[in-house]
Amino acid sequence: METFNLNNIVKIGGTISSNLEFSHEIYDERFYKFFVDVERLSNLKDSLPVIVSERIIDINNINMGDTVLVEGQFRSYNELNDVKSKLVLSIFAKEIKIANKEEVSKINDIILEGFICKKPIYRKTPLGREISDMLVAVNRSYKKSDYIPCILWGRNAKYSETLEVGTKVKLSGRVQARVYEKKQMDGELIKHIAYEISVAKFGLNEDKEKE
Repeated sequence: METFNLNNIVKIGGTISSNLEFSHEIYDERFYKFFVDVERLSNLKDSLPVIVSERIIDINNINMGDTVLVEGQFRSYNELNDVKSKLVLSIFAKEIKIANKEEVSKINDIILEGFICKKPIYRKTPLGREISDMLVAVNRSYKKSDYIPCILWGRNAKYSETLEVGTKVKLSGRVQARVYEKKQMDGELIKHIAYEISVAKFGLNEDKEKE
């Protein structure tokens, strides 16, 4: 059984909004994908993808409309096609519980520790709000890493502009789904969804990395 490091911890609570679909199989272990709608404080919803092993839950006893508490890690992998690779993100569940809606309402918490792997991009919105895009590499078992897009705001955004690639950081926040439009060659606008971390707390991790 795979071990879970403490440098990547996510917990969400919400309503299953899709049927379970087969995702992939590794060493005779089958994994399934579904979406969980998590309410924000603003009462908007983030529809977040979850991957779960058949060894974690009985897939016949979990259904669309169930309220669940999911704990696990936020993971990434590169999906290859004929043109280019695409970073695909999802919550990899280590535990799922059927829950009471009031108990898990608006739960969306994540803690990450990792390394900046691209120079943060700082900018201001048309309304003058400071924002920074940062990609963090988070180590996991078997010498693998997850590459997690993060959004920082205000003073955290401005501070991130001073940091170099390779800086070890720690942060906490929530997982969000951001909808955006991309223009195609023929001029058609296609909607896409980006999954990322909206960072609430951010700082440096001065501990030396242990090989």
